[in-house]
Amino acid sequence: MVQEDYHNQNPYHNAVHAADVTQAMHCYLKESKLCKSLTPWDILLGLLAAATHDLDHPGVNQSFLIKTNHYLASLYKNTSVLENHHWRSAVGLLRESGLFAHLSAEDRLKMESELGSLILATDISRQNEYLSQFRAHLDREDLCLDDAGHRHFILQMALKCADICNPCRTWELSKQWSEKVTQEFFHQGDIEKKYKLEVSPLCDRQLETVADIQIGFITYVVEPLFVEWARFTDTRLSQTMLGYLGLNKAGWKGMLQGRAVSGDDTDPAFEENDPDTLPQESREL
Repeated sequence: MVQEDYHNQNPYHNAVHAADVTQAMHCYLKESKLCKSLTPWDILLGLLAAATHDLDHPGVNQSFLIKTNHYLASLYKNTSVLENHHWRSAVGLLRESGLFAHLSAEDRLKMESELGSLILATDISRQNEYLSQFRAHLDREDLCLDDAGHRHFILQMALKCADICNPCRTWELSKQWSEKVTQEFFHQGDIEKKYKLEVSPLCDRQLETVADIQIGFITYVVEPLFVEWARFTDTRLSQTMLGYLGLNKAGWKGMLQGRAVSGDDTDPAFEENDPDTLPQESREL
């Protein structure tokens, strides 16, 4: 049911991304610092949130939904629009499936609420808020995984890491994911140009390249998060991820320098798509 509610026509936000994030979440939950503290409830919650965190993603970002007066933007009052939709979609599937029919009504509502708290934490616009809180806990050394609230916060941070860990994988994998997400960005930009809308940041194929986007993403979003995650759980996995992160950043910089030397400023990974091929949720434009 979850897989069917992802849109396979999305280059990036599809069921494969959901599976990828769930696999990463599984690895983080197996880290020694977490696995000895997490309850079965925590583990189930974490894996469910990973699998459903982008459920029914329309292939465009919040900015696009707001500027086109999409019904989802109105429904969620322009606040964490996509994340609220993913959460509510997940709750709908849970209720339809009857997966928690054996639980009390109180426990079902608790699971649904905590699932929402995890999914809403993936809103990239709140990145600094969560990162600052995480850094403050680590500075004070006051995280206690015997405390249910602290365990929930760590699940939020683990899901945030899992969601954006592609630059922490091998170059071959990371490069493919980078190209897929940029393809989705550029397709949105093509639609915005077609309808004479302001082109969203990172979405103009005439101005951006995969390398530029990835260097900025790694520098300002991924590195700061994974440096703190490694402070929290300094393991072989964390160090491996930081190692690949550094190598991939250097790889994108090398690609930019190579283009500068050759004088070729085109991005051969992409050709302009037909903007009539609209994301499913935007066909009414």
